[in-house]
Amino acid sequence: MASIRPRYIPVPTQDAPQSGRLILRDGTTASIRLAKPADQEAMTIFFAGLSQESRLQRFFSLAVPENKLIRSFCDDSNPRHQLTLIVTQLAGTTPIIIAVGSYLARDETVAEIGLAVADSRQGQGIGTLLLERLALLAVANGVRHFWAMTLFENNSMLDVFRGSGFECRSKTEQGVVEIDLSVMPSATSVARAEMRDRVATAASLRPFFYPNAVAVVGASRNPASIGTRLLHAVIAAGFHGAVYPVNPEATAIGSLRAYRSLGALPEAPDLAVIAVPRDAVLNVIDDCAARGVRAVIVITAGFSEIGPEGRELQRQLVEKVRGHGMRMVGPNCLGLLNTDPAVRLNASFAPDFPPPGRIAFSSQSGALGLAIISLARQRGLGLSKFVSIGNKADVSGNDLLQYWEQDSETDVILLYLESFGNPRRFARIAKRVSQQKPIVAVKAGRTSAGKRAASSHTAALAASDVAVDALFHQTGVIRAESLDEMFDLAAALSSQPLPAGRQVAILTNAGGLGILCADTGEANGLMVRELSAATKMQLKAFLPATASVANPVDMIASASADDFRKAVEILLADEQVDSLIVLTIHVGLANIAAISQGISAGVATARSAGGAAKPVLTCIMDGDKVRPSSESNGEQLPNYSFPENAARVLAKLANYSEWRKEPQGVIPDFDDIQPLVARTLCQDAIKERGASWLCAEQVRKVLSALALPLPRGGVCRMSDEAVELARAIGFPVALKLASRQIVHKSEVGGVQLNLQNEASVRQAFAAIHDRLAKENRLEAFDGVLIQPMISGGVELMVGVTQDPSFGPLIGFGLGGIHVEILKDVCFRVTPITDRDASEMIRAIRGYRLLEGYRGHPPADIAAIENLLLRVARLVEEVPEIAELDLNPVIALAPGQGCLIVDARIRVAPAM
Repeated sequence: MASIRPRYIPVPTQDAPQSGRLILRDGTTASIRLAKPADQEAMTIFFAGLSQESRLQRFFSLAVPENKLIRSFCDDSNPRHQLTLIVTQLAGTTPIIIAVGSYLARDETVAEIGLAVADSRQGQGIGTLLLERLALLAVANGVRHFWAMTLFENNSMLDVFRGSGFECRSKTEQGVVEIDLSVMPSATSVARAEMRDRVATAASLRPFFYPNAVAVVGASRNPASIGTRLLHAVIAAGFHGAVYPVNPEATAIGSLRAYRSLGALPEAPDLAVIAVPRDAVLNVIDDCAARGVRAVIVITAGFSEIGPEGRELQRQLVEKVRGHGMRMVGPNCLGLLNTDPAVRLNASFAPDFPPPGRIAFSSQSGALGLAIISLARQRGLGLSKFVSIGNKADVSGNDLLQYWEQDSETDVILLYLESFGNPRRFARIAKRVSQQKPIVAVKAGRTSAGKRAASSHTAALAASDVAVDALFHQTGVIRAESLDEMFDLAAALSSQPLPAGRQVAILTNAGGLGILCADTGEANGLMVRELSAATKMQLKAFLPATASVANPVDMIASASADDFRKAVEILLADEQVDSLIVLTIHVGLANIAAISQGISAGVATARSAGGAAKPVLTCIMDGDKVRPSSESNGEQLPNYSFPENAARVLAKLANYSEWRKEPQGVIPDFDDIQPLVARTLCQDAIKERGASWLCAEQVRKVLSALALPLPRGGVCRMSDEAVELARAIGFPVALKLASRQIVHKSEVGGVQLNLQNEASVRQAFAAIHDRLAKENRLEAFDGVLIQPMISGGVELMVGVTQDPSFGPLIGFGLGGIHVEILKDVCFRVTPITDRDASEMIRAIRGYRLLEGYRGHPPADIAAIENLLLRVARLVEEVPEIAELDLNPVIALAPGQGCLIVDARIRVAPAM
């Protein structure tokens, strides 16, 4: 195997690298895009508006640059040679350029870079953001180094280069500093970019949750109006700040003075809640900007969710919000709330203000989100924050994850998802956040009916559920099967430690409950092993002879509260027990309240004696009532309706705990690959034939460019060529039909094996050719593929398909006919790490065959992992690959590698 080193991938941008949103250091926003010829006048005005000092530092001249140079900046025809990005904001309602960044090729791998930022906008991190984006685009166009010259006293620009995280070398001569910047992503450059993104995003969202004042635009004297209901919600929650109703037709609403416009307010509110008719929203946004509002919640509907007209209006809305430097939740949302006692903000339709807690919740469905808030109160769960993100035109779930990652008031994050706007960015952020805080998600749209409903509700197609499962597994997100389970999980995660292992002790006063719990636990990966001799002896000391102390521990119906207390203490003290589920049901004279107190007392004593790291879950069944969580010395013990619920929750906690403890793995880089060669081959094929399957010869060239393991051989179009190649390879050989049209070659006699001599090769060639001629299918004949016979090994399959939302989805399983019959395949979303590749192999049911089974030698697992990693890199580097099927791949014995025996690749223009 060639040497492997870590490959560092920058965090995906919210939009495209060359256009979309920028969040500045202070939390304000701007727009970035490629410069185009129509920008020449605006760019001239920008450079003319720079101070003489700034022009001198950028151009080594006090003069405004000549028109010829500005025209070249605005030429977007050849990004390999030259590219310019501009950053804009709105001045009133007019877009103006506030920064310009360019690179110009010096040779194939080096480009000169130049940056200029308006004097009034310097110090906001714009230069650094421009450098990040230019580096992304430059690397995609073959550039590996940026070169720059700047004056020695230009400290701000030198700080941008040296603080970027890219490897930076400099030398100074006669007051001029020459910079050589390696723009290939490194561990440092990626980490610093992530940190800047995280900090800026959090700063941009703070005005939503901690505003100095709130303006409700659209409140009226009609108590049933949406604006008035929102105003009353803010007041009723006891918001610790000023509240300003805004209505041009009212002087007072209730006991509050009303203001005719935002401009009439006595101060600039950080937050404005907008509930006005759709066609008035854009003007209100301008008014918000003029008054200095930093964040807006647009309740109003009628945007992208209704069709093309609404999408265009939403595009204009987002453009205005970003241009004014603001952030927006919505449109078409139901608001947000923050239960922090220092704020108490309810800018939503939530009828009840929930108690404060450590759980944050984001919902793509506003109405469902409000219902869930009520459910949380019923369950006794407190919330820290809630956001209904609506159309997520600006603030998205990804933004909220980054905010809650650093929010000291939040320990657990809940997501109700109907679609993914940017799955790759979600994957990157969620994987990082999950290392510190659990994320529990309900993803709607599992079935075709569910997908149709989710699509019509969110105006976005539901993603493939296979891809969703893979994404959640890779990022540590805990998938809840229902809203009920989401709160079951939240109750445990917000109150209990994660289990150190999978060994669970089950304590009950009814054998049936214990059996149900044990069966469900083991079916979901928990281990219900017999307890140690010492533990059983301690239990027998006070339990009746008819009790069972194996595990589950059945204390029988006569168990008292004190019995429960003692048993809980003993089980939590057992070093072989990682967690405890306590089950009790109202039987006979059992005093459920006393038993609950006994359980709590036992937990409290065990905690003080060293059992603090073990989660305890209960199922206290009191007739037809579901008891709230019990409290033990200030600790909430989550209670569940049924034993199976508790077991399923604990199993998911164990899975998550294991995920957090495992090394995260690395995305490998390779020294022996030529991805540009592979991509050029695919692009040339598309130019020639459009979307199509590659011929066998092209497939071999593409796979060879990534150093994927192919047996000797080649494609022959004539019988004599086939004989000559077979002779060179050495008999016996395999001869297979090469065809872009025929998938199952064996169905047309297109696979001939164990050909021992030249005559048999000629005969096989003629048989395939003549059969296709007889069936009038010669247009499907691209030739034959000659390969040596491969003996032994295990047949595997590696495949890739392009998911419209998630990108490449790579699958691994047993090959040949087994993949179609058994469907024993494990999927992951690319890019994949070495850990992902290892897990994929071990996740299939057929893994026992790869370990060695009944006399068969084991397979070369390391070679299979290497193959998966290279295929994942191939489809990442060549987005034109729409489908890839390697079947079979023969996995040989350890040290002998694996070989791709048959392969098909379909190409199409990149999405």
